[in-house]
Amino acid sequence: MNALILSLMPAPQGQGGGLTVLMMQLGLIALVFYFLIIRPQSQARKRHDEVLTNLKRGDEVMTSGGLLGTVKDIKDDHITVQTGAASVVVHRRRIVQVGDAAGPEANLKR
Repeated sequence: MNALILSLMPAPQGQGGGLTVLMMQLGLIALVFYFLIIRPQSQARKRHDEVLTNLKRGDEVMTSGGLLGTVKDIKDDHITVQTGAASVVVHRRRIVQVGDAAGPEANLKR
């Protein structure tokens, strides 16, 4: 606590250590942002991408629009989802949940 107060006080005329302390504080803030925000989000995105690449016929899915159904057909990035009596074609990226594996947005809200 005392070190923080001393680092905020102006330096006496003969010393120039204020810039070093400021750079250390900015570096610490950058590390906190990386480990608390950026890294978990990228890991969740990688897990979701893996789930989408392993998508197969018969999987239960939920789209970003809230449609629930089973995968009927897969062609490149277009997925045909059977929802009751209707079939809907959606883009692979619009699938937010496969079975119990939720997308990256759902992981961040927990």
